[in-house]
Amino acid sequence: MKVIKFGGSSVADAGQIKKVKGIIELDDTRRVVVVSAPGKRYKEDTKVTDLLIELGMALQAGVMKEDVYKTILDRFRSMTEELDLSISVMESVKEQIDNAVQMIQEGHSHGLDSLKACGEDGSARIISAYLEKSGLSASYVNPKDAGILVRDEPGGAIVLEESFDRLYELRSRNEILVIPGFFGFTPEGEIVTFSRGGSDITGSIVAAGLKAELYENFTDVDSVFCVNPMYVDKPKPLTSLTYREMRELSYAGFSVFHDEALIPAFKAKIPVCIKNTNNPSAPGTMIVAELPERESHVVGIASDDGFLNLYVSKYLMNREIGFGRKLLQILEDEEVSFEHAPSGIDDMSVVIREHHLPPEKEEVVVNRIKEELKVDTVLIEREMAMIMIVGEGMNQTVGIASQAASAFREAGVNIEMINQGSSEVAMMFGVKSSGLSDALQSLYHTFFE
Repeated sequence: MKVIKFGGSSVADAGQIKKVKGIIELDDTRRVVVVSAPGKRYKEDTKVTDLLIELGMALQAGVMKEDVYKTILDRFRSMTEELDLSISVMESVKEQIDNAVQMIQEGHSHGLDSLKACGEDGSARIISAYLEKSGLSASYVNPKDAGILVRDEPGGAIVLEESFDRLYELRSRNEILVIPGFFGFTPEGEIVTFSRGGSDITGSIVAAGLKAELYENFTDVDSVFCVNPMYVDKPKPLTSLTYREMRELSYAGFSVFHDEALIPAFKAKIPVCIKNTNNPSAPGTMIVAELPERESHVVGIASDDGFLNLYVSKYLMNREIGFGRKLLQILEDEEVSFEHAPSGIDDMSVVIREHHLPPEKEEVVVNRIKEELKVDTVLIEREMAMIMIVGEGMNQTVGIASQAASAFREAGVNIEMINQGSSEVAMMFGVKSSGLSDALQSLYHTFFE
C-alpha cells in the first residue's frame, strides 16, 4: 500500500484534479489519498486557505465579508461544475463552510479552525466524488472517522499516539480512501488544525499509521533542488536525501516540505518520494533513513530571511549561574519563541523570527533584560537572514567551514554569526538579508560547480 498526498497546486482546479485521477490510476497500490486545499491557479491568484482565514478574521471582528465568502464558494462551484459532479457535492461543501461561519459568529473557540479546515475538506469531497463518477471505487473519509486524534491546540495541533493504531484499521478497506489534510479532532470531537502547510503532516501521519511501503508527496516541482531556484538558475536536482537532511532543509526555507511533516514517517521508517503532479514520470527525490556515503558531504544549501538577532553582553556572564535560563525565561514570559542561541563567555545571541518580536513587544523585552539581568549591552539587529549548509557527515569532514567562509568572502558578504556543532548535519550562518542572494550564489559555486 502507498499513501499519496497532493499539495495545493495539484488540486487548484478541475484540470489539475483530472491529473490527480490519472496518477492514482497508474498504480493500484495508491490506495489512500491525502489532499490539500485548492492552491493558486496562477501567480496572482489567492489560495483558498488564505481566503478562509481572511473571512474568519473578519467574522471574529463582527464583519461578514460577502465578497470573500462568494469567492470561496465560486472556487469550489467551478470545480464541481467542470467535473460534472452532482449538485449534492457542492451542497455538502457549502454546508461545512456555513456551519463554521456560524460557529465563529456564535463565539465558538474552535470556529476559526473549523473554517480553515473547509479548504481541505472541500477538496477531499470533490476528489472522492470525481473518482467515483469516473468508475473507481472511492470514499471520502473524515479525519475523525479515520482516527486522527490531536491535542487541543488550535492552529498548532499535535497528533496523539493512539491515532496510529486507529489509522491501521483503514487497511481493511478495499476502496480508494480520500482524506482531507491539515486537521484532526480532539478526543472531545472538536476540529483543530495543524500549523500552515499541515497537510504534509497529515500525509506523514496516515502513512505511518497504515505502515505504508511508500509515502508519495506530489507537488509542482520535479524534485528537491540543492538550492532555491529563485537565487540560482537551474540548480542541481537531488535524487536522494536522508530524513535528517530534509528536516534541516525544510526548516531553513525549503518550501517543498513542511518542516514537521517527516517526523511520523521518520519514526516509522517509511521512505518518502517527492514527485511532480505535472510530470509524474519524473523520478523525483527519495527521502530515506540512511544512504551510502556520498562523494560530497554537502547536499543542500537552505536559506530564509525575516530573522532578528537579540545580542546580550555582560562581563563574566560565564560565571553567572542561570543567566541563559533567565534570559530565555523572559522570552517565554513574553510568548516569544527563539530559533538558535549561540553564545560566548561574555555574550549571547538569540535568533528570533521577526514576526515573533514586533516593535511594541521589543521594548518590553529589552527593558526587562536591562532591569532583571543587569547586562552591559543589549542590542536588536533586524533584517537578518539564515543560511544552512546541510549534509550527513559534515561534522567529520575537514574544511567545510573554511570553504564556506571563502565563499562568503568572495561574495563580499560579512558573516554576522556562525552556529556549528549543535547539529551533525547542518552548519548555520547569519548574514544581513541584503547579502543573501550574493552569498547563496557564491556558496553554490563553491560546493556544486
